[in-house]
Amino acid sequence: MSLYVVQFLTGLANASSLFLAACGLSVIFGVTRIVNFAHGAFYMLGAYVAYSLTLRLEGAFGFWAAILLAAAFVAVLGTLLEMLLLRRIYQAPELFQLLATFGVTLMVEDLVHIIWGPQDLVGPRAPGFEGAVPVFGLPVPTYDLLLIVLGPLVLGGLWLLMHRTRWGVLVRAATQDRDMVAALGVNQKWLFTGVFTLGIFLAAFGGALQIPRTAVTHQMDLTIIAEVFVVVVIGGLGSITGAFLAAVLISELNAFGILVFPGISLVLMFLVMAVVLVIRPWGFLGKPIQTGVTTIGEATRPWRPWSNTTGIAVAVAVLVAALLPVVLGSYGLSVGSQILIAVVFAMSLQFQMSTGGLDSFGHAAYFGLGAYGAAMTVEWFDLPMELALLVGPLTGLVGALVFGWFCVRLSGVYFAMLTLAFAQITWSIAFQWVEVTGGDNGILGVWPADWASSPANFYWLTLTVGVVAVLALRHLVFSPFGYRLRAVRDSTVRAEAIGISRQRTQYVAFAISGTAAGLAGALFAFLKGSIFPDVLAIPTSIDALVMVLLGGVATVSGSVVGAIVYTMASIWLMSATDLSRLVLGGFIVFLVVAFPQGIVGSLSAFVSGPFERWRTRGRTERTIAVSAEGSR
Repeated sequence: MSLYVVQFLTGLANASSLFLAACGLSVIFGVTRIVNFAHGAFYMLGAYVAYSLTLRLEGAFGFWAAILLAAAFVAVLGTLLEMLLLRRIYQAPELFQLLATFGVTLMVEDLVHIIWGPQDLVGPRAPGFEGAVPVFGLPVPTYDLLLIVLGPLVLGGLWLLMHRTRWGVLVRAATQDRDMVAALGVNQKWLFTGVFTLGIFLAAFGGALQIPRTAVTHQMDLTIIAEVFVVVVIGGLGSITGAFLAAVLISELNAFGILVFPGISLVLMFLVMAVVLVIRPWGFLGKPIQTGVTTIGEATRPWRPWSNTTGIAVAVAVLVAALLPVVLGSYGLSVGSQILIAVVFAMSLQFQMSTGGLDSFGHAAYFGLGAYGAAMTVEWFDLPMELALLVGPLTGLVGALVFGWFCVRLSGVYFAMLTLAFAQITWSIAFQWVEVTGGDNGILGVWPADWASSPANFYWLTLTVGVVAVLALRHLVFSPFGYRLRAVRDSTVRAEAIGISRQRTQYVAFAISGTAAGLAGALFAFLKGSIFPDVLAIPTSIDALVMVLLGGVATVSGSVVGAIVYTMASIWLMSATDLSRLVLGGFIVFLVVAFPQGIVGSLSAFVSGPFERWRTRGRTERTIAVSAEGSR
């Protein structure tokens, strides 16, 4: 009994820490609708800055002053980020916001490495709270008891701020209807800035409070961000009280899951998130929101199949790619195979996003399922590679059919969050089901068949599969099914009025996309010779999103170019500099702000612009000539 009581108190202490980070993100999203992936980075910055300040400020007053000063300093950095970057993308789809803030996260990770070094840091104990209090014979740290009290105090302070001040009333009003608040004459820019500053202050404050409990590490941002997203979604986007209740639920679930269900403790949190999204997408205390996503079809020129000239150019490019083994060595061919696999993976997501209008934050699930399906076919059942390359995409298809059945019932940010939940569930299972997946030890010895063991032959295999996959997905875009899918994307009401079912159509597209991703994952397993749970993690999904954005989300197959450029840049940066994440993160942020249409989209607009102006001018001149002739 005493063990359960102590575990319950530990869960409450963790809940207070989690609440401080989560409520900030909840407030930010509720008002600005920004999916702030960089929230974990500011949490980590708060811990690092607090560590440095506590070493310089002595005594109890110095320690607590350092905690508050660290949170305030990081909040100023967050204010600058909001003013310089986020103001430019408030009206952009959630995808662009997520990628921009992910780029910031990459930059912060390398900056922290530069300033504080690679080692973990252990901060000082909180003065006056160094000891422990016996509870039923077991010691409970006094600092944990302080956190248990601090959480409700912060909740009460935020409630008073939101309900007893004019600024808080405006924030709550903006959470419900931003346009109406703007129509009443409220300066939205400064309201958003104030909300973002408050959210970042709370995140940094929560990170700073961790230094007496845990070591300050470079993994703090990604560790906390997944839990924060879970809490915000379960509690309700924009609901502070809901975030507190969800933080308590998740923290206690984690605390007792280790005791009761140690084999699936990581799965429980994301499973609850998925269940809540399916049953009540807006969370415990949230309210339904309209995210106002702009569809791609309304924003671009109509898509057309390749012209004869473009078809010839593509055929020449494929021929040149097929001849690369003549001039490249083993390493170059290995990089080439990795690029081709990335092309298939990115194209599978582009089909779902660009054609289907389904922004997925968890596409790594089907890539990883394909990889594990192929790896287990070879290692556990001792079957040949050829059969494994069929099992891989089938595994991705099964995952897409199971998860997609729930996902397509939602839309907008709720759809994206549910895909993230299922991807994290898949990652958790792969990480903890050691008997089958090997856990973090992975599955080793996944080698190609003898005929494909040489780098050249495996490269030709991936090239053949990649070309067929890209052409098949392009063909679907311009097939009758593709037109139905685009109709649903552009106007669900009109499509259903003529008998096209949105859920059924998008469900098929989701399954096709998952199958193609599974094919890419199967090839990836044989390229690397092993597979680990990180292929299912959030960064893998982000990589696919970056490729699609880089090529052009409003194009049919711009992700081909995006995958080539992004993969080559990532590999080159890893070998050329120790600050690869800083450079890559800056590049992602620059791309989102300066070239939201991507490489292919921007080039298409640049090339077609003069032609469109010439055609418009020709029409005008002919109209004038006809009018003049008629007047005579």
